[in-house]
Amino acid sequence: MSAAVLIGDLMLSWCDEMLTTAILDSPSMSEHIGRARTYFDLCKTEVVAGQFLDVVGQTRQTVSWDEAMTVVRYKSAKYTVERPLHIGAALAGADDQPIDALSAVALPLGEAFQLRDDVLGVFGDPAVTGKPAGDDLREGKRTVLIARAHEPTDDAGRQLLRDSLGTAEGVPAVADLIRSCGALEAVEHDISALEAAADAAIDALGPAARDVLGPLALTATRRSR
Repeated sequence: MSAAVLIGDLMLSWCDEMLTTAILDSPSMSEHIGRARTYFDLCKTEVVAGQFLDVVGQTRQTVSWDEAMTVVRYKSAKYTVERPLHIGAALAGADDQPIDALSAVALPLGEAFQLRDDVLGVFGDPAVTGKPAGDDLREGKRTVLIARAHEPTDDAGRQLLRDSLGTAEGVPAVADLIRSCGALEAVEHDISALEAAADAAIDALGPAARDVLGPLALTATRRSR
């Protein structure tokens, strides 16, 4: 565990080195470095906050859909999509208007990406995803799938979640409950709604944005691994 913490610290240090090196290699971007670094620093802070909320969630019996989505936004959407787009736009000299417009694309897209990841983590084919199915269930993570499962299920289903979530032997039963109570269908609906919001925001940016960001949206949400 100590080695893992040290490696994480090293990765953060190397991130700073990589950004600095990239800017030094491209002098034309140097005038925009300050703003890009602001987004870079926010990215690092936000992902730690999201990870902390994720860890805290595992200590609680239940989390609401809103709480689970907050974890998704800070742990994944901002880190994976929003801030990288902001950094690129800032280095290109963009002002506030396109930066804000990129957020309208990135947040729903990043959230949809993470929800698809959650679904694949439970129901994906390990031969395709490259990781064992049910890891989040074994670890007891209170994902949006679990939050959705708490809403429609009965007392027996909630008892099953309390007893089996976070155990290796409980993975099949929890996965069956997620499917049978409608939680999987609800999360698929969430993904579709987020994808539609991202698509609308891409269209608002214009045809050039569709050419660049359209394939990213498809790759993020309609994938099998």
